[in-house]
Amino acid sequence: MLDNTLFHPRSPGTPLQAWIRQSLVNAIVDGKLHHGQRMPATRHLAKSLGVGRNTVTAAYEELVSQGFLESRERMGFFVGAVDQARGVEAEPNAASGQGIAWRKHLKFMPSEMRHIEKPWDWQQYRYPFVYGQVDRNLFPIDQWRACSRDALGRSAIDWWASDRALDDDPLLVEQLCRHVLPQRGIYARRDEVMVTLGSQHGIYLLARLLLHPGDGVAVEDPGYPDAQNIFAAHRADVRHMPVDDDGMILNEQTEAMLKGAGLVFVTPAHHCPTMVTLSDDRRARLLDLADRDDFLILEDDYEGEIRNDKTPPALKSIDQAGRVVYIGTMSKVLAPGVRIGYVVAPAPLVAELRALRRLMHRSAPLNNQRTAAILLANGHYEGMVRGLREALSQRWQEAVAAARRDLPDFRLSPSIGGSSLWLECPADIHADDLIEAAGKRGVLVERGDPFVAPDLAGRFFRLGLSAIDVHLIAPGIAEIAAAARDVRRH
Repeated sequence: MLDNTLFHPRSPGTPLQAWIRQSLVNAIVDGKLHHGQRMPATRHLAKSLGVGRNTVTAAYEELVSQGFLESRERMGFFVGAVDQARGVEAEPNAASGQGIAWRKHLKFMPSEMRHIEKPWDWQQYRYPFVYGQVDRNLFPIDQWRACSRDALGRSAIDWWASDRALDDDPLLVEQLCRHVLPQRGIYARRDEVMVTLGSQHGIYLLARLLLHPGDGVAVEDPGYPDAQNIFAAHRADVRHMPVDDDGMILNEQTEAMLKGAGLVFVTPAHHCPTMVTLSDDRRARLLDLADRDDFLILEDDYEGEIRNDKTPPALKSIDQAGRVVYIGTMSKVLAPGVRIGYVVAPAPLVAELRALRRLMHRSAPLNNQRTAAILLANGHYEGMVRGLREALSQRWQEAVAAARRDLPDFRLSPSIGGSSLWLECPADIHADDLIEAAGKRGVLVERGDPFVAPDLAGRFFRLGLSAIDVHLIAPGIAEIAAAARDVRRH
């Protein structure tokens, strides 16, 4: 019988058959199983691992086809003749770099910036109010599989398997221009669109192209922390523009902060993180200021696909001067791990973005681009969007009603919809204490600290709605209210 320690811990999401296959391959390559060694019978290994016999049989047969095992009639399975290597564990005297003074060599340390943190085991919480994660019940796995198979056709492989330093999948760009962008009021040519590895990748590329150290960048306060981190990494002069219930405040004092700025970063449809919407008057004023003071606007429409009837068109749709650079993503509809976003900008800027992307990693993965393109072309994506909008609308309404009923002394930021709620704690409750108490009740709540100035630490928290079942929202918020009572008692 094999030593079960040969089977490494199964990674989340790894199928049982793949786990068995990977563990045995590692054991054979590392020399822990030797050529000619007899493998245990499938029923014995299945019993030892607590899995079905068919799962082990399928894993054995796959390893036979790959040469790692040999099947001998009436005798069973044996380890095949493959190249074996020494164990991959580091030798005690291997160079680890522990003696190097890294702070001397590193020019800056992004790990010390304030980041949004999500527990890796968020799915274990009964009430996961976590933002931006995919709801497996809303992801159309059958359609994605079918489109993936189509993307593996010979003609498709001939396209995406080639080394294409600058190109994006033409079918995906066509679908974005024809079906996705017009719904946000944007009509773009193909040379005005570039695919990115999510919206944050687009922000980084634009910062690299458009900023010198010391250049002024205006950001919303509170605001998206990773955008602020990106601008800080480029040593920009980051200027914090306050936000109220109508979005970024534009008055004599704040407009003076825009003087000399090269970029203004905004999330006008659903402000991150408060979810308020930039008013029509302020949209028009911001565009006028961009013309007058000669700056560019980076519009991060990160929830553009899950808008509702009240959501205004994109800021770029009313831009007559070409000063708005639009940043979009498909992550909120597909999944964050798919990593597909896009930038829409005047062709000269897009050409430079492509050239810069080439220096980083060449094109974004073309196999994923083709799969997403087929999903769009076949109409599956639009169906996904409709289903997601309906689900999030129900969850948002349920969450708002529950928050107003059970958390009356918490300030709920006004919004027209979206995939999260932003709440401010009353003066006698610290958000960290509330979050800890809620966690003990099975409720996952996100800290608001990364979004706000340090002097406001402990005042805010966010309730994400993208991954929690609608029927768990009211009970989950009731548990938060109970956690608040616990905090007050102590």
